Amino acid sequence: MDSDRAQSDPAAVAAPLVAVEALTRRYRMGPQTVHALEGVTVAIHRGEFVAVMGPSGSGKSTFMNLLGCLDRPDAGQYRLNGREVAGLSSDALAALRNRSIGFVFQSFNLLPRQTALANVALPMVYAAVGHGQREERALAALEAVGLRGRAGHRPTQLSGGQQQRVAIARALVNEPLLLLADEPTGALDTATSIEIMALFQRLNRRGITIVLVTHEPEVARFAGRVLHFRDGCLTADLVQAPEAAA
Repeated sequence: MDSDRAQSDPAAVAAPLVAVEALTRRYRMGPQTVHALEGVTVAIHRGEFVAVMGPSGSGKSTFMNLLGCLDRPDAGQYRLNGREVAGLSSDALAALRNRSIGFVFQSFNLLPRQTALANVALPMVYAAVGHGQREERALAALEAVGLRGRAGHRPTQLSGGQQQRVAIARALVNEPLLLLADEPTGALDTATSIEIMALFQRLNRRGITIVLVTHEPEVARFAGRVLHFRDGCLTADLVQAPEAAA
């Protein structure tokens, strides 16, 4: 019903998928206050591929955690698909993460004793998807990342790049509105990193909105937009022609 209204309402279609205004996060460390994020305002539209860059301590990871509903801001607003999320309960945030946000991390975070298929199907268990549908959708997600033939393999039987592709399939299996990737190539060699970025570009061409945190300019060049953070502030918002990952 909500999706039908969004499709028939041009204003809803044009609204940003992610809209943050004056987003602020501070941490107490003993007597000191760390200004992790200070008054960040930015909008990300559906179908964008955005890289988030900055040195260590710049606020990029805090920004990612707030977008992923893994943390709460001290001030400001965050709307995901038009819904204000800052005031949601912990249970509501967990449900929102499961249904609307896919996560890809540097360390893969796969269950070592489970097959690729079982790892990909795991988010659907929490979403109460039936067993038969879980297997069908998990196989489709593995096919989307080129690993349907490895569905029965465990992580130790897969290369680093294959493990990351399983992690990406797991992030996609609930058809999220937003895919968040935190240093997804950090544990990979250069050639494998380019393969993963090529996969992200293919997914983005299918309409998936991607926000990727990286400290590597060589990775950021594959995105169509780059947000630069420093000292908790958004210092630059640049649109670029993405380089095609071979």
